[in-house]
Parts: sequence; C-alpha cells; structure tokens
Amino acid sequence: MMGKGLVLVTGGSGFIAVHIILKLLNQGYGVRATLRTLSRKDEVKSMLAQGGITDFANLEFIQTDLTSDMNWMEAATGATYVIHVASPTPAIRPDDGDAMVKMAVDGTLRVMKVAKAAGVKRVVLTSASGAVLSGHKSHPDIFTEEDWTNLSGDIDAYQRSKTMAELAAWEFAKKENMEFSVVNPVAVMGPVLGKDFSHSNQIIRSMLTGKMPFLLKIGFDYVDVRDVADLHLLAMIRSEAVGQRFIATTGENLTYKEEAKILQRSLGGAAKKVSIKEMPNFIVKFLAFFMKDLRMPATFLGQNTACSNAKAKKLLGWQPRSAEEAIIATGKSMVELGLVDK
Repeated sequence: MMGKGLVLVTGGSGFIAVHIILKLLNQGYGVRATLRTLSRKDEVKSMLAQGGITDFANLEFIQTDLTSDMNWMEAATGATYVIHVASPTPAIRPDDGDAMVKMAVDGTLRVMKVAKAAGVKRVVLTSASGAVLSGHKSHPDIFTEEDWTNLSGDIDAYQRSKTMAELAAWEFAKKENMEFSVVNPVAVMGPVLGKDFSHSNQIIRSMLTGKMPFLLKIGFDYVDVRDVADLHLLAMIRSEAVGQRFIATTGENLTYKEEAKILQRSLGGAAKKVSIKEMPNFIVKFLAFFMKDLRMPATFLGQNTACSNAKAKKLLGWQPRSAEEAIIATGKSMVELGLVDK
C-alpha cells in the first residue's frame, strides 16, 4: 500500500464507488474497500478488470456494515483519506422510510467518528442532488451548493436520508475541526462495468428493454460517473475543496423524452424498444399511490431541477463530459455486457 497513500472507500461494490476505486488505483493510491459481505470481492474485481485494471496488489477489502461498529476502526486505521460512498439507495431501501434515514445518518456518523479517531487527513462524502433540490415546488432559479432540500416538503425517504446524513456530517466535521468535502451528484450515467449500477442507469435499462412504454414528464440533470470519480479525487486532494460541497452535473437538464431520443439516435437497433410516449402527470400521481417505484419520481413532477456546475469548474477546474456522451456510454455498455434483452 505504498504510492500516494491509502484511501478507504466505503460501499466498494457500488457503481460510483467502483469508478472511484478505478481512478484511485490508476493514479497510484492504495485502496481499502468496505463490503457488507466479502463474497462480493470477485465481483468488484471483475468490474475493475472490465474498467482496465490488471494489477490488484494495491487493493484490499474489509467487511463492514453501516448498522454495526464491527471492523470500522480497523478499516480506517492507516488511511490517509476516506471517501464515504456507502448509503442505502432506492434499489435496496428498507420499507420503513425512517429506518432508511436512521441507517444513513448513523452510518455516516460512524464513519466520521472512526476517521477522526484514526487521524485521517480528509473525508469526502458522496451526498446527492437530492440533498440540494428536493421539496421545492417553486424554485425558478438554477440550484447551487447554497441550496438545501426542504425537509418539510413533499420528499421521498431517499432524499430525506441523504439530506439528514449530509447535515449530520457537516455538523460533526465543524465540531471536530476536520477537513471535509462533499460531492452532490445529479442523475449518474456512464459506463456500466457489471450488474451493480445506479438507480438512474436502471431508467436507461428499462427504456432499452421496453419496460417503460410511457415516460414521465420530468427532467433531471445528468453527469458521467467517470467525471463524478474525478470530482471526488479533486475534493480529496485540493486545498480549495476543504469545507465545500460541489454539485456534480454537466449543467444540462433533460427530460426522459430527450433521453429516450438520444438512445434512439445513437444505439440503432438496440434501441428499438425505446418509447417516447409521455404519460400525463395526473395519471402518474394516481398510479404512485399503488406503485412504489413511482413514488419518488412523482414528487418531482412540475418542479425545476436544473443545477449549476460553476463552483466545481471555477474552484477545482473540473470539466465534465456532456450529458449525451454519458447517456450513450450507459446504453452502449449495457448492450455490450448483455444486460439488455435482444
């Protein structure tokens, strides 16, 4: 574990985390990745190999869980930096929303405490745009890092968990005088390296497999996972990043219909099942009462979700790919890995 130092990356099997590990290894860092079960080690290595890694000498794994103290001190000991990516996500959420929030907050504070005790130089937290823009039905301006989710608004447990976990981390970092930075990604696209990918990528898969015959009339900002990984590394090493949060976005806000048209233009026959028909908002709101998968997106109907990337570009020199490139990379990689039915 020589090179530039050891980085503890939590939630090592996740889509964003794997791309961060890939970037760290390529830049000469040692990586210790946490997994809820060590049976996923080979899966993570397979994804990294798909991304071009051939030497795993600087990678190690340790078993931890956000709900337990087990092994967290051992995980942080000797680390120069911590990148805390692990969090309950829409795909693995508990049915109880309060349980999801508690898991995120307690888990984040658990990581912050062991990082402080282990003398880690800096912690970077992967938060989300869901901690910035949710619950604001009337917000005509573009969202910036100064904005916070309205916890009293109509928001899903996922956005609540990300917001409260980030707030708790900021409070702890300030109290303990820790070097701390936050990255808030919007909808994350980009090359899929295996079967573990983001909730946003699942939308692409649903479009390509024909499981989304009607589209919601909502728009989101997008960002490539490779650029999200870059921003985490900049937040980890640049002095200007201390005490700052950064929205990871291309600065382009696209509707599901525009996303679908990009797939149709770029993927040819592989996109033959992609629909561009939109569903009226009142039907979506009605169906959301019965269909769990619609509840979170339904909260964004009629809301502005456009975000600025000016801070990351100006302060850190971050230059993201276009949203179209990120979306195409998602679709093409899913087709190549056989994740889309022929």
